[in-house]
Amino acid sequence: MTLKHFTYAVAVLSATTFTAPAFADTWKVDPDKSKLGFEVKQGGGTLTGVFASWEADIDFDPAAPETAKISAEIKPMSATTGNAQFDGTLPGKDWFNAGDFPTAEFTSDTVELVEGNSYRAQGTLSIKGISQPVEMDFTLDIAGDTATAKGTAIVNRLDYQLGSGVGTDTVGDIVTVTLDLTAIR
Repeated sequence: MTLKHFTYAVAVLSATTFTAPAFADTWKVDPDKSKLGFEVKQGGGTLTGVFASWEADIDFDPAAPETAKISAEIKPMSATTGNAQFDGTLPGKDWFNAGDFPTAEFTSDTVELVEGNSYRAQGTLSIKGISQPVEMDFTLDIAGDTATAKGTAIVNRLDYQLGSGVGTDTVGDIVTVTLDLTAIR
């Protein structure tokens, strides 16, 4: 190889090294090790529940969180609290109206590193055809090809017209959405 060819090869390698786009890792949620839940004040206590049916598409590189794309689809019909009376009303028109709105969706707009292994995802949550901005703060730990994330988001149920009718005044307006996720790349 001549010096001219060597210089050209180094220039090409340098250009591709510094201009190559970052590719986020695609993560597949392990549903057996993951939970999407919620907590809300009800009466004198706290009502907790889970969504049994949901899925997420996650493209995320912790070295370049600004390139992340996160979306989730939740089936409101799958919400359970362990309280038969409340569970019976959740899919109805006063709450999720799951017959007319069988899915709720979250789509990230931005993801940023806060510090250490703490991140913040900002995006849009759509429930019952109503879209509102939402933030989820989460921690992320990666060991090999397995990632675990724990996060919370605060939403006002009234922003989504969740809960109208008799008895809904005993339920707090603020709902904490909780995420405990395990994913594999």
